[in-house]
Amino acid sequence: MNAQLNPAQLSSTNPMLVEAAIRESARTVIVTEARAIEALQQRVNGSFLSACQLMFQCQGRVVVTGIGKSGHIARKIAATLASTGTPAFFVHPAEASHGDLGMITQKDVVLSLSNSGETDELLTILPLIKRQNVPLIAMTGNEFSSLAKLADVHLDVSVSEEACPLGLAPTASTTAALVMGDALAIALLEARGFTSEDFARSHPAGTLGRRLLVRISDIMHSGKQVPKVDQHASLTAALVEMTRTGLGMTTVTNAAGELLGVFTDGDLRRAVDDAGIDLRDTPVRSLMTSDPKTITADKLAVEAAQVMEAFKIHALPVVDEDNRVVGALNIHDLLRARVV
Repeated sequence: MNAQLNPAQLSSTNPMLVEAAIRESARTVIVTEARAIEALQQRVNGSFLSACQLMFQCQGRVVVTGIGKSGHIARKIAATLASTGTPAFFVHPAEASHGDLGMITQKDVVLSLSNSGETDELLTILPLIKRQNVPLIAMTGNEFSSLAKLADVHLDVSVSEEACPLGLAPTASTTAALVMGDALAIALLEARGFTSEDFARSHPAGTLGRRLLVRISDIMHSGKQVPKVDQHASLTAALVEMTRTGLGMTTVTNAAGELLGVFTDGDLRRAVDDAGIDLRDTPVRSLMTSDPKTITADKLAVEAAQVMEAFKIHALPVVDEDNRVVGALNIHDLLRARVV
């Protein structure tokens, strides 16, 4: 039996009693909905496989529809399908009766959600959908409902009880429908061989999109903004170049532009600490870090972040296939690109 917060508990002057009742009510909701999800495992059956096959073979898009709370779940399922490789969109059944039905073509598949399976707005448009020979998948809590009987495939998302103590507000039933929708989306994702790169392409503004799409060439400093001095340059010249570009380092190259090493803030501190070094006359080549870590412009920006983290460095020269310096970047460039 679901716990309820009765007026006596809520108006009690004993805060411990109110707190205990709230905790118990919340735990009851979670346990009830967890049981509803657990029951779905037995319903990954032939009907589930048939639904996946219809959606996988669909030459158009999966049209997801529902009204009320089922409509909210339908919108989320459509969004999840679309972002995981199955083209999909949501159609409101009431709007479908006033023109939006024209959005559904014979190449599409309709996924219809209704806990009762008797939603008037859905039943109104189903004959028109069936007349077009559009495959219909129904997700309901009643296998004997009108919607279930009209469907080509029925997915059972019935629950033994709602988490609402009144048994009225859709709670466990909407959770079950949402999870079944996720199960369909992920099964199709794997069947299509959908990759993280595919996901990133449909989420270019998200964190994953940036991590998987932004390349070194997109954020590196190039041209005159690349800190670079000749191998015979003085330490003073190197410091001037570091100050000019503000990257905390300068590359050291030969006449062909090939990278010989880098001189960094850390190298400068070590040189200052060495009393035997004449900072005015010492060439930068004798103080630079030889064989530095580098990266190429075609690599992902996140790979630069991984190199910097692994070797505790804050900047990287960018080189081409002949080890010529073509760019540079530091940790601040990665931060601005929101890669890290």
